Amino acid sequence: MSTISELRRILGTCRTIAVVGLSPQWHRPSFFAAKYMQAHGYRIVPVNPSAPEILGQPSHPSVTAAAEALAREGVRIDMVDCFRRSADIPPIADEAIAIGAKCLWLQIGVVDEASAAKARAAGLDVVMDRCVKIEHARLFGGLNWAGVNTKVISARRPQQLFY
Repeated sequence: MSTISELRRILGTCRTIAVVGLSPQWHRPSFFAAKYMQAHGYRIVPVNPSAPEILGQPSHPSVTAAAEALAREGVRIDMVDCFRRSADIPPIADEAIAIGAKCLWLQIGVVDEASAAKARAAGLDVVMDRCVKIEHARLFGGLNWAGVNTKVISARRPQQLFY
């Protein structure tokens, strides 16, 4: 389990994030989380073989391809953020290790202890079963961004029907 100080350090130092499984559809959680991080100064590198571009950035078919493309610019991927099933994580973890990422981040509901142990042994920080957007908002004060504390989400019943 990652501590608050570890999460702060990871989010403070990992500024270039390859988002594996980033959807081009605005209503998907991966899109919302990546857009939030992009709006807060992080460079988002989409990894989705079926989309040519997401959030104004070219999409790549794999983490390795993304790392090679960024290496031409002199940029390194710091974090590999996974919006994939737990069963899909082992090859992604291997790629994260191979490209020299600092962190392997597995989103809420994604847990793979074997891949986590392998990544830790290679020197990567590993965060599992947590959302990068939620943790950033919680630790750096972004909980009011789009939906929380904006009266969009409310426990009160509406006075009239919307339709």
